[in-house]
Amino acid sequence: MKVTAIIPDELIAEAMELSKADTITETVKIALIAYIRTQKIKQLGTTVLNEPLAFRYAAKEIRDLNRE
Repeated sequence: MKVTAIIPDELIAEAMELSKADTITETVKIALIAYIRTQKIKQLGTTVLNEPLAFRYAAKEIRDLNRE
Protein backbone atom coordinates (compact mmCIF):
# COMPACT_ATOMS: atom_id res chain seq x y z
CA MET A 1 0.00 0.00 0.00
CA LYS A 2 1.31 3.42 -0.85
CA VAL A 3 0.85 6.14 1.74
CA THR A 4 1.79 9.78 1.81
CA ALA A 5 2.43 11.08 5.32
CA ILE A 6 3.92 14.22 6.77
CA ILE A 7 6.30 13.08 9.51
CA PRO A 8 8.94 15.32 11.10
CA ASP A 9 12.44 14.61 9.76
CA GLU A 10 13.84 14.36 13.29
CA LEU A 11 11.34 11.63 14.18
CA ILE A 12 12.19 9.59 11.09
CA ALA A 13 15.92 10.06 11.65
CA GLU A 14 15.69 8.91 15.27
CA ALA A 15 13.50 5.94 14.36
CA MET A 16 15.92 4.92 11.59
CA GLU A 17 18.87 5.15 13.97
CA LEU A 18 17.17 3.12 16.71
CA SER A 19 15.77 0.48 14.35
CA LYS A 20 18.99 0.22 12.30
CA ALA A 21 16.78 0.30 9.20
CA ASP A 22 18.22 1.37 5.85
CA THR A 23 15.07 2.93 4.41
CA ILE A 24 12.14 4.97 5.62
CA THR A 25 9.76 2.22 4.47
CA GLU A 26 11.61 -0.39 6.53
CA THR A 27 11.64 2.00 9.49
CA VAL A 28 7.88 2.55 9.31
CA LYS A 29 7.25 -1.21 9.03
CA ILE A 30 9.39 -1.88 12.10
CA ALA A 31 7.64 0.88 14.05
CA LEU A 32 4.17 -0.38 13.11
CA ILE A 33 5.04 -3.97 14.02
CA ALA A 34 6.42 -2.83 17.38
CA TYR A 35 3.32 -0.71 18.05
CA ILE A 36 0.93 -3.54 17.16
CA ARG A 37 2.83 -6.01 19.37
CA THR A 38 2.77 -3.55 22.27
CA GLN A 39 -0.98 -3.04 21.94
CA LYS A 40 -1.61 -6.80 21.76
CA ILE A 41 0.44 -7.32 24.92
CA LYS A 42 -1.58 -4.62 26.68
CA GLN A 43 -4.83 -6.28 25.55
CA LEU A 44 -3.60 -9.66 26.75
CA GLY A 45 -2.65 -8.14 30.11
CA THR A 46 -6.12 -6.67 30.46
CA THR A 47 -7.71 -9.99 29.54
CA VAL A 48 -5.63 -11.89 32.11
CA LEU A 49 -6.38 -9.23 34.72
CA ASN A 50 -10.12 -9.58 34.09
CA GLU A 51 -10.05 -13.36 33.71
CA PRO A 52 -7.05 -14.77 35.62
CA LEU A 53 -5.50 -17.99 34.42
CA ALA A 54 -6.55 -21.08 36.33
CA PHE A 55 -4.16 -23.97 36.75
CA ARG A 56 -5.78 -27.36 37.08
CA TYR A 57 -2.71 -29.38 38.01
CA ALA A 58 0.00 -29.15 40.65
CA ALA A 59 3.65 -29.41 39.59
CA LYS A 60 3.88 -33.05 40.71
CA GLU A 61 0.80 -34.00 38.70
CA ILE A 62 2.25 -32.38 35.57
CA ARG A 63 5.57 -34.21 36.04
CA ASP A 64 3.70 -37.48 36.41
CA LEU A 65 1.67 -36.76 33.24
CA ASN A 66 4.83 -35.94 31.30
CA ARG A 67 6.46 -39.20 32.34
CA GLU A 68 3.58 -41.31 31.01
